[in-house]
Amino acid sequence: MLTALLAATAVLALLTLVPGPDMAVVTQAALGAGRSAGFRVAAGIVSGLLVWGLLTVLGLSAILAASAEAYTVVKLAGAAYLIYLGVRALWESRTSRMQHNADAPRAPKAGTWKTGFTTNLLNPKIAVFYTGLLPQLVPGGWPTGPSLALLVLIHAAITIVWLSGYVVLLSRARSTFEKPRVRQALERITGTVLLGFGAKIALEAR
Repeated sequence: MLTALLAATAVLALLTLVPGPDMAVVTQAALGAGRSAGFRVAAGIVSGLLVWGLLTVLGLSAILAASAEAYTVVKLAGAAYLIYLGVRALWESRTSRMQHNADAPRAPKAGTWKTGFTTNLLNPKIAVFYTGLLPQLVPGGWPTGPSLALLVLIHAAITIVWLSGYVVLLSRARSTFEKPRVRQALERITGTVLLGFGAKIALEAR
């Protein structure tokens, strides 16, 4: 039983480390507004996971995963939000260049809990993951409901530890990214990545 649980934890850890929209918004927040902003976005992401986990335990996320219409609505909403974040980052890179040329100070936009929460909550892939893969990770003989809840909590714990460590690493390098040209390049890269994720989510099949 313990071996099966450890194996499930390892699978969840590997899936957590795969780069995605969550890491993109955390990167944007941590490098743009500092460690506390990165932590807020990470907390929002984990809150979104817990909501999806609760819906999974209650059986509600299966409805979304099974309904093509509901899945498409959430998918397009999530894609639109990522595209909005990407466009905003690209616009800020443009305004930062103008402000730098005018020797005007720039106040970075702080990352928020809402940004992380919305990004995660509007990602229908989480619903598919929780309803499709998570039940397969339940150790044999364990009660399904409590086991799913435990796996969700393990996934949330892994996610917050990973993202928090990532934020710390980014914040230590932030002094380098404070240079105007480096910041502008970073904002353009981050914006492009977010646009890419948004377009990918919008265009891909289930």
